[in-house]
Amino acid sequence: MKAVYLDNNATTRVDPAAVAAMLPFFTEQFGNASSMHAFGSEVGGAVLKGRRQLQALLGAQFDHEIVFTGGGTESDNTAILSALETQGARNEIVTSAVEHPAVLALCAWLEKSRGVKVHYIGVDARGRLDVAAYRKALSPRTAIASIMWANNETGTIFPVEMLAELAHEAGALFHTDAVQAVGKVPMNLKETAIDMLSLSGHKLHAPKGIGALYVRRGVRLRPLIRGGHQERGRRAGTENAPGIVALGVAAELAQQHINDENTRVRAMRDRLEQGLLQRIGNSFVAGDVDNRLPNTANVAFEYIEGEAILLLMNKAGIAASSGSACTSGSLEPSHVLRAMKVPYTAAHGAIRFSFSRENTDEDVDHVLDVMPGIIARLREMSPFWDGKNAGQSGFAPTYA
Repeated sequence: MKAVYLDNNATTRVDPAAVAAMLPFFTEQFGNASSMHAFGSEVGGAVLKGRRQLQALLGAQFDHEIVFTGGGTESDNTAILSALETQGARNEIVTSAVEHPAVLALCAWLEKSRGVKVHYIGVDARGRLDVAAYRKALSPRTAIASIMWANNETGTIFPVEMLAELAHEAGALFHTDAVQAVGKVPMNLKETAIDMLSLSGHKLHAPKGIGALYVRRGVRLRPLIRGGHQERGRRAGTENAPGIVALGVAAELAQQHINDENTRVRAMRDRLEQGLLQRIGNSFVAGDVDNRLPNTANVAFEYIEGEAILLLMNKAGIAASSGSACTSGSLEPSHVLRAMKVPYTAAHGAIRFSFSRENTDEDVDHVLDVMPGIIARLREMSPFWDGKNAGQSGFAPTYA
């Protein structure tokens, strides 16, 4: 049975080149990067190289603007908590209703435990941010605005460069969770007003457990993890040298393949969507089809449960997701689709297909061969499907 992996927004396979680069740092080059002897300086040089490789991918002005962390969640938490500590009497946050749980869970905790006021900005039916509401929520009380660069479930891209400028007009910092966007969207941070940006290595073919926070020069940062002097005193703890080396290689590879992401990978994604919609009625693409990540497709199949779809897909050798991997197991439909006001009859049957540069046209062919039968089988068992509603979508498709 052919195995097809289309859950790359959850995690990617570590690129063999990244694996090869990191292995010596477990054995031959095992020194502590902070040590002054040759063992340490050798590793310190490798860490600096990884920092500069990531700097190049992001278009950052200085290599010291890169702070290595344990992943995207730590980076998000560091940025938001630091802003609340460094922005004086400002104690409000502006974010979106469709952020990753790494941001939303922290904001909910801050509301409950610290009395922080959080403004959750809504989105329209295509997942686009209500910019007018965002502008209105910004005030002299805003410490930070945190809006994701691209949504992890629908791929919808937000105008973060413009949103950063609006935040600065209100005297607030701007942070973006760019975990899904890095390596897929060209970036030149030195030309933007973005103050902080989060990323995670395992979303771009580096290992799990390594991430980074871009902190624009001049932005004050209070460390989340305190202890040693590592990362210029901004993130304590002995550097994860193997992870940093692998992330550097992955960043360099992502830069080399970014055109492929936006041409070949995008074409596979589009062919999958068009094929599914042609073969399966009562289905539509959720998200902004005109402005989204090139690798992400969120297809809603009405009147059936996403969990059942995924189980049958898995039996057919296809891996995908019903939303964020960090919210899997919840019986509630995606908070992203609910914010877009997608009806429950469709939101429960939404499947996210997320490609990488490792996917092939044969993968698309296999999914197109298998999916119509899976959906037909499940609709026959669905109490909500009686055949009369065939062709009558409960939600206006956004695909054009």
